[in-house]
Amino acid sequence: MKLSQVLIKPILTEKANAQQEKLRRYAFKVDRKANKLEIKKAIEEFYGVSVVDVNTSVVPGKNKARYTKAGFIQGMKGAYKKALVTVGEGESIDLYSNI
Repeated sequence: MKLSQVLIKPILTEKANAQQEKLRRYAFKVDRKANKLEIKKAIEEFYGVSVVDVNTSVVPGKNKARYTKAGFIQGMKGAYKKALVTVGEGESIDLYSNI
C-alpha cells in the first residue's frame, strides 16, 4: 500500500486534544487495510517525527435516523480504523499548519 493512501485525516476532538497535550499521543483516521508498520512509516515521512508506539482499533459503524418532511430516513455511519500514535520525547506534530 502506498504511504500516501495510509493516512486519511487527523481526529480532532476534545479527548484527542487532551491526549496530545499530556501524552504526546495523536489520533488519525487511517485506511482499514493499513497495518502498524505502514502507519508508523507514513507518520515519520509526512510529519518528520520519530514514532515510539502505534495502537490501532476499528471503530464500529452506527445507525443514524432522522425525521424530515419526506418522512423517516434511516442510514448507517460507516466503520473506520483509528490509529493512536505516540511520538518521541520533546517532539510534536502541528496538525493546524495546513488550515
